Amino acid sequence: MTARRLRPGGPRPDTVGDVDTAPSPTVTRVDTAPSPTVTRVDTAPSPFARRLSRGQLIVFDCLAGAAVSLFLLTIAARSAAPEWARLALPLALGLPLAVRRLWPRTVFCVVLVPAVAAMALQVTAAAYVAPAYALYTVALTSRRGGRTPSQGVTGLAVAVVAGVAVAGTPAPSTGLFGGVMFGVAALVGAWTVGRAVGERRAYAAWTAERLARDAVVGERLRIARELHDVVAHSMGLIAIKAGVANHVVRTRPEEAHDALRVIETESRSALVEMRRLLGVLRADPAGPGPVPGIAGLPGLAERAGSAGVTVELDVRGADGLPEGVGLSVYRIVQEALTNVVKHAAPGHCRVAVEAVGGRGGRRVRIEVTDDGPGYGTPPSEGEGHGLIGMRERVMLYGGAFEAGPGPGRGFRVAACLPYEEKS
Repeated sequence: MTARRLRPGGPRPDTVGDVDTAPSPTVTRVDTAPSPTVTRVDTAPSPFARRLSRGQLIVFDCLAGAAVSLFLLTIAARSAAPEWARLALPLALGLPLAVRRLWPRTVFCVVLVPAVAAMALQVTAAAYVAPAYALYTVALTSRRGGRTPSQGVTGLAVAVVAGVAVAGTPAPSTGLFGGVMFGVAALVGAWTVGRAVGERRAYAAWTAERLARDAVVGERLRIARELHDVVAHSMGLIAIKAGVANHVVRTRPEEAHDALRVIETESRSALVEMRRLLGVLRADPAGPGPVPGIAGLPGLAERAGSAGVTVELDVRGADGLPEGVGLSVYRIVQEALTNVVKHAAPGHCRVAVEAVGGRGGRRVRIEVTDDGPGYGTPPSEGEGHGLIGMRERVMLYGGAFEAGPGPGRGFRVAACLPYEEKS
């Protein structure tokens, strides 16, 4: 548990760090993405269909319909049915399949009629091929939770009843009975396969959309964190030095001159880091420039010293850290020093960074302590994002973070970031 630095007789220490309510380390974000059981099925074409143009798809469907008609004509040629039925019904079964992608339900209903007639007239026992093919497309493009499943079952029942009404109840010893039973099984199988493929595509599309959305949210958080780290540190020092210069410009002009020099240095530094960050966002081919890391810690200590804080910097074994870990160490120290300048200056601050190894793997420890009296500046709008940002950086690596009052006086920030050593 951590506490705000308070004036004597101030409010109770029921807030955390420099913020009013610090979040729990175990609750870093709430996933508000929809459940995978979505009600709308993605009807995006298959990878094969995406590789073809619209004209090529039409040609493919026409060839598929012609192939079905040719297949049924070949079988119907050996049938004892009337000649017109052997010619017309196979064509009526196959040709409508050419437009199955445009009007799947209509095509299914259209081919269902000649299929029943072909079974009733015993033109071919394979007439179920066309309605099964059409029903697969219906299932693939249907919406979950709609009336399409009941419509499909109703259509199948109507087809069976109509076939029995026209041709009579087929005897088990005849080939027609087996054809009817196999046709029913084929229709049920086509519907099941179509639904399964549609669900798989829908889940894949939902997963891709969620990953893209999470990537955007993560990038926004990263940008917001970087902007805060850049702006809060430099602007905090600039605000303090501007106040100093305003108070001593008449009585101690040399001190005012020093404050203005710090303002100039900090503003230039902020501009450089802002340009680097914008370079990352714009993906400049020339590169965004070097990323801050362990090598930048002395500069942070020097700038904090120019604001009236005596900084003791102790860095051990931290050379060769991964770039991301080095950046996180830099930002944590930067934010901690910013808080020291805002709440504990003038005073003494110790910054310790040490990379250690052991059975648990490599890790880098960061500790920033000060001996300030705790008479911080009045809370400003947005105060507290610094500790939140530090905690988020540490949690990103699965580390540990603490922020609270020191053993005697002052404030202490401690973090431990595990990492894998560069090979």
